[in-house]
Amino acid sequence: MANIYEIRRYGKVAFLIASAAVVALFLYFSSGLINDLSKVERERMEIWADATKELVSATMTDNAGSSGTDIDFLLGIIQSNTTIPVLLTDGDGNILDFRNFNLPDKNEAPLGQPLTPANKSYLDGKLKDLRGSANKIVIEIAPGTVQYLYYEDSTLLKRMSVFPYIQLLVMLAFISVVYFAVLSTKKAEQNKVWVGLSKETAHQLGTPISSLMAWMELLPDYGVDADTVAEMNKDVNRLSTIASRFSKVGSVPNMEPEELNAVVGDAVSYMKTRISPKITLTWHPSGEAIHVLASTPLLEWVIENLIKNAVDATDPATSAGRIDVTTGKGALFGYIEVADTGKGISRKNFKTVFNPGYSTKSRGWGLGLTLAKRIVEQYHGGKIFVKQSIPGVGTTFRIELPLDRR
Repeated sequence: MANIYEIRRYGKVAFLIASAAVVALFLYFSSGLINDLSKVERERMEIWADATKELVSATMTDNAGSSGTDIDFLLGIIQSNTTIPVLLTDGDGNILDFRNFNLPDKNEAPLGQPLTPANKSYLDGKLKDLRGSANKIVIEIAPGTVQYLYYEDSTLLKRMSVFPYIQLLVMLAFISVVYFAVLSTKKAEQNKVWVGLSKETAHQLGTPISSLMAWMELLPDYGVDADTVAEMNKDVNRLSTIASRFSKVGSVPNMEPEELNAVVGDAVSYMKTRISPKITLTWHPSGEAIHVLASTPLLEWVIENLIKNAVDATDPATSAGRIDVTTGKGALFGYIEVADTGKGISRKNFKTVFNPGYSTKSRGWGLGLTLAKRIVEQYHGGKIFVKQSIPGVGTTFRIELPLDRR
């Protein structure tokens, strides 16, 4: 069964890798589109610069008409730029022309007239910024005479430059929603399965337990020793308690003020006579009372389940096993630790052991720790986790329950 979770883990990794690949592919094409658009704007500006050079050369010629230059055509090229902000300066950095800037002073005088202070300051700032950029074209008007064409990215290109980041955020949000929706669906399905299984188990146990109770009444009449009958009664009553626990799974249990040492002590006492004598089960109660809100039957079941798992993890055939159950008190919680000298758990499975179906045993459903986690965390508002584990040395499970402050 553990292989199922290995496959799921690899499936999650594969999903994330595939998602990253899709995101990278979209970003690659978006970046290519932006680069192409940037090149097109550069080419337009180079054409604009050539038209400016030709127009200036034509106006410097005494007889422009004889040069064969179509001034209207050149003006058409210059005036066709309505999207790319452009600054044209002479060799000394004086602004000769500008287009498509969103000037602060909308009442700008016609071209050729002095700029208003607000607009001059604005354009000087733009020129200072553009001098350090790659958006610059040198126009050689005549030998020793140059002009400089500076331009900003168009509004369209600026928007396109932001688009990949927006696209990335949208895709990451979509992937996250899908990922967590799948996880939530799986958890919901798992919950339905084990709740249904628990209730069905309780239902199936009801009839034989009732029959066993009736037979227990008859045993003294057959001369069975009273102590033996008493021990058997304990087990039959325990079966009844277990069936009751399973029937309540999926329902919110009643929480009562309990003393944690007493609850844990009863569970340990019951288990002590029901495990292999080769395994030493030792109880280390806290030196002070620990008051918590708990459902005693469910909490006892969790402790018993941890002890049973510790027994299964211990191999008494090779060495004497040992299980230590300890309680203690922190500032905000009381804790229970169940430590064994078993085969241990690899770190990658510290969380996986609580998944439904996970089991290293050849028998069983692998639901014990799943139910324990639900009982501790959802019903008692606590935490259960693998505190430490070393393969071949042993494992320590820890439960933390909020203190009852009333």
